[in-house]
Amino acid sequence: MSQTLPDRAALARQIADLSLLRGTFTLRSGRTSSYYLDKYLFSTRPEVLSQIGKLLGEAIGRVERETGQKADRLAGAELGGIPLVTAASLVTGKPCVFIRNQKKDYGTARQLEGKLEKGERVIIVEDVATTAGQTIEACKTLEAEGATVLAAVVVIDRQEGASENMAEAGYRMERLFTKADLGVDD
Repeated sequence: MSQTLPDRAALARQIADLSLLRGTFTLRSGRTSSYYLDKYLFSTRPEVLSQIGKLLGEAIGRVERETGQKADRLAGAELGGIPLVTAASLVTGKPCVFIRNQKKDYGTARQLEGKLEKGERVIIVEDVATTAGQTIEACKTLEAEGATVLAAVVVIDRQEGASENMAEAGYRMERLFTKADLGVDD
């Protein structure tokens, strides 16, 4: 990649400074946590989002090299994955689709927004992974539409089973940062 990549350690500190909240939080998985990484506090900041986009582009290129397959398209799940996949799309030049949590019951009644052709290879971009439940659902949604999922690239892995669950479900997961990279301890 011809772009200058951001300083990973500095970006990790910036993400943690912006998004790390302490308290008692219920996560999507149903687990209770003493901390929460509020993705909207970093993904809505253009100076951070642009740097994350560069790292996502690097990770997407790595997946393509290591799998020997080029992604035709990127995908992001509602709502947190949308700005991230858009940033990755701008960096890589790859078109993207947006995955709704469920089909809408009006208009086109689609669960996927954007164009996806059967047989296309897709890389999913995700925000924060705990158990990877939403990411696995997104993979299955794409496969039901005839796509092949090459991998999911998550910005932050909370290191609570996401990677293992993805592997068990038959999917590859890459991550930009772990909670340890952000200096988060329970």
